[in-house]
Amino acid sequence: MDMKAVLQNSTDFVLLGLITHPVFPGIIFAVVSSVFVVAVTANVVMILLIHVDSRLHTPMYFLLSQLSIMDTVYICVTVPKMLQDLLSKEKTISFLGCALQIFLYLTLMGGEFFLLGLMAYDRYVAVCSPLRYPVLMNHRICLFMAVGSWVGGSLDGFMLTPVTMSFPYCGSREINHFFCEIPAVLKLSCADTSLYETLMYACCVLMLLIPVSVICVSYARILLTVHRVRSARGRRRAFATCSSHALAVSVFYGAAFYTNVLPHSYHTPEKDKVVSAFYTILTPLLNPLIYSLRNKDVAAALSKVLARCASSPTAGVGSVSARR
Repeated sequence: MDMKAVLQNSTDFVLLGLITHPVFPGIIFAVVSSVFVVAVTANVVMILLIHVDSRLHTPMYFLLSQLSIMDTVYICVTVPKMLQDLLSKEKTISFLGCALQIFLYLTLMGGEFFLLGLMAYDRYVAVCSPLRYPVLMNHRICLFMAVGSWVGGSLDGFMLTPVTMSFPYCGSREINHFFCEIPAVLKLSCADTSLYETLMYACCVLMLLIPVSVICVSYARILLTVHRVRSARGRRRAFATCSSHALAVSVFYGAAFYTNVLPHSYHTPEKDKVVSAFYTILTPLLNPLIYSLRNKDVAAALSKVLARCASSPTAGVGSVSARR
């Protein structure tokens, strides 16, 4: 039976993929799967290091562990299905599966928006009010920040997902994307979605403006404080404290700005898929690398754990020999 005829009588969608008709799907599969494995491994290692090493039990690293959790779930929402579709002739996704992808994607993206903004506030307190840092960034406040980021992101998911999936999709069921992103799904609706798209645009801009405002104000105060520091060593230390976060913010918000702020006239399906691949696949890979390669504490914690793992078999052999 023809696939299009089957889809017209079902609620399933078809994901056309990152490249609609790839010439070498095996190569794409190998590259994407490699990035996926490295990204998940790097984020899981980061989470474990922060949990195991007592020197990393600070507010900054607690928030960083939440970022790694978000990135791990984020990449797992889209990439496994994408890899499956590269090797399968039937690239279908169920109605509920599509709704779940939209909800998780919105929740994690919104949560990361808020978390990166709160991490900028953490850096502001560390640089501008170091003596009050233990009070202003105590355990309760850090926990409130983490929970607030997850809840804030989930509100976006709870608001937009039901409305998106309530529209009638009575025409083509082929989504020109590698996952269920709202703009690509709405193109299949046979109802007028212009008002909803306008409201969604306003919602996304607002969600961007809140954390971006916090980031801009925090870094403006940090720059003023650093400018007053006379010693070159003090300035380098302050910049080192903030450089990793600033780089992560630039990577994530740059892609988010294109997706959520630029008018529709700047968008094409091909550009949208490339940008979506950047922040759903590459950003979860780049974040742990940015924080680990540019952070001496993380590098020291990793070296300590590796040295402990390398010495434990030797210690075991030595203890056995001593017993003999």
